[in-house]
Amino acid sequence: MTVRTRVAPSPTGDPHVGTAYVALFNYCFAKQHGGEFILRIEDTDQTRSSSESEQMILDALRWVGITWDEGPDVGGAHGPYRQSERAALYQEAAQTLLDGGHAFRCFLTSDELTALRAEHQQAGATHSMVSPYTDLSRAESDALVAEGRPFVIRLRTPREGTCVLQDRLRGTIEVAWDQVDQQVLLKSDGFPTYHLANVVDDHHMGITHVLRGEEWISSAPKHQLLYAAFGWDMPQLVHLPLLRNPDKSKLSKRKNPTSILYYERMGYLPEALLNYLGRMAWSMPDEREQFSLDEMLAHFDVDRISLGGPVFDVAKLDWLNGVWLREALTEAEYADRVAQWALNRDYLSQIIPLVRPRANKFSDLAPLAGFFLHGVMDLSPADLQGLKGVADDDEVRRILTWCLWRLDELRAWDPDVIQATLREMAEVMGLKLRVLLAPFFVALSGQKSATPLFQTMAILGKDLVRARLRHAVDVLKPLSGKEQGRWRKAFDEARAEHAASLAAAAGPA
Repeated sequence: MTVRTRVAPSPTGDPHVGTAYVALFNYCFAKQHGGEFILRIEDTDQTRSSSESEQMILDALRWVGITWDEGPDVGGAHGPYRQSERAALYQEAAQTLLDGGHAFRCFLTSDELTALRAEHQQAGATHSMVSPYTDLSRAESDALVAEGRPFVIRLRTPREGTCVLQDRLRGTIEVAWDQVDQQVLLKSDGFPTYHLANVVDDHHMGITHVLRGEEWISSAPKHQLLYAAFGWDMPQLVHLPLLRNPDKSKLSKRKNPTSILYYERMGYLPEALLNYLGRMAWSMPDEREQFSLDEMLAHFDVDRISLGGPVFDVAKLDWLNGVWLREALTEAEYADRVAQWALNRDYLSQIIPLVRPRANKFSDLAPLAGFFLHGVMDLSPADLQGLKGVADDDEVRRILTWCLWRLDELRAWDPDVIQATLREMAEVMGLKLRVLLAPFFVALSGQKSATPLFQTMAILGKDLVRARLRHAVDVLKPLSGKEQGRWRKAFDEARAEHAASLAAAAGPA
């Protein structure tokens, strides 16, 4: 048997360090056994998926040093490798499940589903919710389809007994069947959910071992049911420990930079980042901290993965990156890496149009553009105080926090989109645009005036902008839990009021 593993990211945002973490362990396991590692794009979420995000994922994984044997960009014998191009396969599989009685059509409307969930919660039920269409006969179901009623296809789950799963690291896992929900397998638009597509693709692509995050343990019973319904062998499961913030919560961009692009922009070595991700759940036999991908491959043993909650500590990553910079690079290599990071023509060509009109000599460039080479800015509260038109510290904090929340929603990150978004936020907050932007200049450049803001934000990148804005808020005063809840409510209300006023001004459609 040829060992085949995969990583299957969704192209719905910036490439996440968690994707690189899971990809690394799948890559090492496959290569240790002389096997094959596959990259598959799970783009069934048509409203959020984008080709730009897909390309960023491919570029980011290659940057950290991970390659794949099959994938959307390199081809292979088991393609296509984008789920959006495999729709007929999933629809055929869903029909097989319907015909075999392993799935059923559910005709609940969105409002009916919301009401049923509320009723279920109010009743204090300890079991998963059951659709009223579970026991509908096939003839009754066909009749509703003939009427034109929209439906989804749900998994039929046992209501009694226990599901028994085997995990390579965790041993036997038992889950009561009445805790397993009747998962939607095929949405009303004909696209599959993750669960159906994941099982169908893993089977047809010959995946033998699935190494994934422990957050998917609760989904494993559904997948086991699907494998059994199709009569397929289930891959061996290995649920990796979840990456965590220093406070032990799940790693999230609200508490830690999570985009691989952020670490690339900040000047981390890809070898150091990959080394650190390997250390998250595994260690070399001699316990040394610094090791290359080749060294990890030579010594990798999946059974030595630790199940403790690995903490993604940026300070520890900084230390390890420093070790790589000092000990792994010659002076010539160091110079080459610096040039590759910040002095490359592509990056400079973005910055030069912004600083050229302001510079009379090359030595003017450092004060004008030096902040492009910073991480977070070295700010004091005084830097953010006395801004023209801004009332006080709390208004600065509120401007930056509300705009952060709105910028987080953006899929595209270019000057025009950023400008339109911040103009919108000025209207939402009832501020002049120049007043709203004043704290941005300081937070992003350390100066009260700098290069054109919207182009600057686009060049810095979403994650670095996010980190600098959040740092500026923390310099004045970190947002408390109570403030978070109160401000979020006010933020939502202000946006709803703004949308309503725009609709009223536009008049009847």
